[in-house]
Amino acid sequence: MKTEKKEENAVIIDILPMGYANDPRPVYKREPVVLAVGVDQFKLLELIPKAGADIQIHDRVYIGDGERDTIERVKRRISYDDLTATAKLELPFVVEQIVLENERRFVDFFNKSLPITPKFHMLHLLPGIGKKLMWEVIEQREKKPFESFEDISRRIKSIPHPERMIISRVLREIEDPNEKYHIFTLK
Repeated sequence: MKTEKKEENAVIIDILPMGYANDPRPVYKREPVVLAVGVDQFKLLELIPKAGADIQIHDRVYIGDGERDTIERVKRRISYDDLTATAKLELPFVVEQIVLENERRFVDFFNKSLPITPKFHMLHLLPGIGKKLMWEVIEQREKKPFESFEDISRRIKSIPHPERMIISRVLREIEDPNEKYHIFTLK
């Protein structure tokens, strides 16, 4: 039996101090809700904050098994369609923040990606990468592994912003429930 790895940290994308507006219960019976995206696997989560916790959009919060400062509990995992309009607007900014803060992890994707089938490579999953560009990435990384996003864009002129390719791919995996391949998110 495969156990799902838990997110340790998340970034806030919306705060609903009175719970969801469409909750049929009286306001005094609703609990506050915080919507967040996990830092490691980009899971979308519904969190319950601790009473009196001061939480702002874009705050990074600990949601692991240890003592938590601001989050009472992780209520459930949600889908992109469950997000509020505000959360959907904030999501691209937070994904960008996570990708830039974890540059090494995403540069390693360019260095270590593999073929999925004999005719389809993981690099093809990034928007804008076809066969020619894929081979250029592979040739350059064989000469010397990439060290940063800047290194990628300097050595491969056709990729001026590799971080945008990663961000775009992450958002596609989060937003499309029918996406076949998940390289950065957990399905």
